[in-house]
Amino acid sequence: MTRSTPAEADNMVVFPNCKINLGLHILRKRMDGFHDLETIFYPLPLCDALEIVHADELSFTVSGIDVPGNTDDNLCLKAYHLLKKDFPTLPPVHIHLHKHIPIGAGLGGGSSDAAFTLLLLNDKFKLGISEPQLIAYAAILGSDCAFFIKNKPCLATGRGEVLEEIDLDLNRYSFLVVHPGIHVNTGKAFGKITPGEPAQQLRDLDLQSVHQWKDVLVNDFEAVVFAEHPAIKAIKDKMYTSGAVYAAMSGSGSAVVGLFPKGQLPVIDWGAQYKVFEKQ
Repeated sequence: MTRSTPAEADNMVVFPNCKINLGLHILRKRMDGFHDLETIFYPLPLCDALEIVHADELSFTVSGIDVPGNTDDNLCLKAYHLLKKDFPTLPPVHIHLHKHIPIGAGLGGGSSDAAFTLLLLNDKFKLGISEPQLIAYAAILGSDCAFFIKNKPCLATGRGEVLEEIDLDLNRYSFLVVHPGIHVNTGKAFGKITPGEPAQQLRDLDLQSVHQWKDVLVNDFEAVVFAEHPAIKAIKDKMYTSGAVYAAMSGSGSAVVGLFPKGQLPVIDWGAQYKVFEKQ
């Protein structure tokens, strides 16, 4: 994944991309309230746009997809304030986010926006923060924020912030990501999961044998989310009947991703309520 971070400019724009989960096991509840898990994060070029410019006072605006909740709680602002505590000379800026990645879809859009804010502030103001330090900051903001600092295929453990780069090249496949417009509450989904050790850990799988993923690469959230939202399961089923080599819900949903032989994405009318992203 190529990250756009021009080094010398007053106005700097980057394009925070999404991720998909390939397999997701919820192992145990932790004493801190989080869960230990294991998953494979894989970046895809479905992106938001993020601009940071000098300003007289800190401000934040959003366009594109409507972002619910209090603006002050946005992770981009939280990322700024997190750095400001350790770098008090960080000047005020105006942050503009154009939202394109669906919200509540399991694609990590908000986490990506936060991580790219850290990266952009670090580049723009020459803060000299190392990658391990940026990962530590990102982990404070959210469990999967740290991944977007690396932004390469990774095996993630812990609560998602312990990252190990892996050799996984899926350029021989085309991707279809379908979001049905359903917002899945991650906290509620976790509450319905019964944690446990998987039959086979992800690090022990032969990840190069993509044609075998259908039988071995499992997302533990699917059982609970599909029971409440059959329309999401229907997307996965339709992908398989349309020729997908592998299909699964990403994260806690509700987006579903399908891998197809290169250049063989099916022509499917999903309906007006669906958001569809294709990467040939």
